[in-house]
Amino acid sequence: MALCRGGFFASTDPLKRKRAVDDNRRAIEEAAELGTDKIILVCGADPAQPLEVSRRQIFEGISSILDDARTAKIKLAIEPLHPIFANDRSAINTLAQANDLAGLLNSEWVGVAVDVYHLWWDPSLEKEIERSGKNKSLLAFHISDWKTPTVDMLNDRGLMGEGCIPLRKIRSWVENAGFKGFIEVEIFSDLYWRQDQSQFLRKIISAYKEFA
Repeated sequence: MALCRGGFFASTDPLKRKRAVDDNRRAIEEAAELGTDKIILVCGADPAQPLEVSRRQIFEGISSILDDARTAKIKLAIEPLHPIFANDRSAINTLAQANDLAGLLNSEWVGVAVDVYHLWWDPSLEKEIERSGKNKSLLAFHISDWKTPTVDMLNDRGLMGEGCIPLRKIRSWVENAGFKGFIEVEIFSDLYWRQDQSQFLRKIISAYKEFA
């Protein structure tokens, strides 16, 4: 399992960028204390600057914590987010970009996370999952579903089977790429969070068995 989350390296403010690096170093320490072996990176963006600048800052931010990750034996999983979040949550929006960034960083301690909610729409997804498998950089796999209509892009994810994501197809791509880790259910949902959480858990288990 992974600690979620690190990241948010991009900012026009140098002090915020420094604080982000410090926060990520603390996250590495926390991950080691918890006994997990990876951190999910939501890389960040700043709407006050071009995406290219944010991406350069993300590269610099991850580079600056690599020694800490190596020492603690914690892997850093770059998670691309859906383009609707490119303004302020992540300038890394496709698995190709995440794979490219991991390649530039060129470290066994950096890889990628595949979250179907963010990536199901990408026509290059199968090819990029295969690429990450060949690079031995596929570190995490998250599932949920995309509802129609979606009333909140961040907190209205569906249970598996409630939406249009081809979960079993994507799972087959991930497993064919050699991924053998946990399949993590990640449902951000104001609707479900208001419900009895024991019932929610039972719904998750049922939906996972039937649709994932």
